[in-house]
Amino acid sequence: MKVFTAPNTVPVKAWVDGVEFEESAREQTHNLASMPFIYKHVAVMPDVHWGMGATVGSVIATKGAIIPAAVGVDIGCGMIAAKLKLPAELLPDSLVKIRSEIERMVPHGRTDNGGPSDRGAWHDIPKDVEDGLSVLGLGPLFKHERLKKYVAKRDPRSHLATLGTGNHFIELCLDQENRVWVMLHSGSRGIGNCIGQTFIEKAKEKMREYWITLPDADLAYLPDGSQEFKDYIEAVQWAQNYAALNRELMLGRVVLALGQVLGFAAPVQETVVSCHHNYISREHHFGENVWVTRKGAVRARLGDRGIIPGSMGVRSYIVKGLGNVDSFHSCSHGAGRRMSRGQARRIFSVEDHVKATTGVECRKDKDVLDETPGAYKDIDAVMEAQKDLVEIEYTLKQVLCVKG
Repeated sequence: MKVFTAPNTVPVKAWVDGVEFEESAREQTHNLASMPFIYKHVAVMPDVHWGMGATVGSVIATKGAIIPAAVGVDIGCGMIAAKLKLPAELLPDSLVKIRSEIERMVPHGRTDNGGPSDRGAWHDIPKDVEDGLSVLGLGPLFKHERLKKYVAKRDPRSHLATLGTGNHFIELCLDQENRVWVMLHSGSRGIGNCIGQTFIEKAKEKMREYWITLPDADLAYLPDGSQEFKDYIEAVQWAQNYAALNRELMLGRVVLALGQVLGFAAPVQETVVSCHHNYISREHHFGENVWVTRKGAVRARLGDRGIIPGSMGVRSYIVKGLGNVDSFHSCSHGAGRRMSRGQARRIFSVEDHVKATTGVECRKDKDVLDETPGAYKDIDAVMEAQKDLVEIEYTLKQVLCVKG
């Protein structure tokens, strides 16, 4: 761990030995550390890179306020992974049919600018999706005009049990015992984005109202005790529950798709690991109750199971937390980008991507070059940098990847 300091800031404690920590991200962490309500220090994970409001890969404990842009717009984004009672030798030599069936069972991607013909949304909503949202309800969404308009235009059921785009994925992996795992990554989809945008703007309105000048406009915050703060906590917790349900429903559909292609009953899940990595929670650290924002970080209390995925052509890890107090009981949420999406598209060719994903049944076209393995940091270096945060329980190697 390295400690960075700057005038009029709390320390920045960063697990970045042997990994890139670009200057723009470093400056962003110092801006964050200058905010008066930051508690103790800012913790930076080894997958750190620049992000809106705060660096991705940061853990922010606060007393008295929350920064909505630090939580972001994919509220509750996270992972779920399940170990199946399925040895690798029962998989067919070609995984093309399995990928096709998963893609049929789980809407993914985005077309028609998210309009009526969007292939990434449901048009005939399945019963399990109907039932899931009926349990969750829509309560917080009717308190704000912007959210009511969104719900009227886009039923939140249409995105439940759907994957999305960007770095969201569904994978089949093999562990060190050659057992099959399902692993997937997604969040709160369009409704989470709308909640995030709504409260980011409300926070900026607060700053204008009180003539507060910030080092970065995206550090606008909601003061604890204000009505906006209370409404945000309610809405963000709803979005986190929606995101977790989204992943659970997709996992069930992927397991069902496997069974349909293999010709026998869906494999029983032995081990299920589920974790958010873009969220807020109320926690106890250094003797006090604080709000913890994890923006691209996973909770890693002693014994907590977490998921740290690599890119689509390398290893991923199921880990157990070591309860490191300086990290606010946290670890990285993945390998972390080492370049922007635009830069990756300029640098890598389809041929590069095909080579990097050898042995993985996945898309191998120009539209996924921004997700090619070379766009990400070395997962082994990231794991080495956080060996005092987690221990590895399972090492997973991707054999199939579905991207939006």
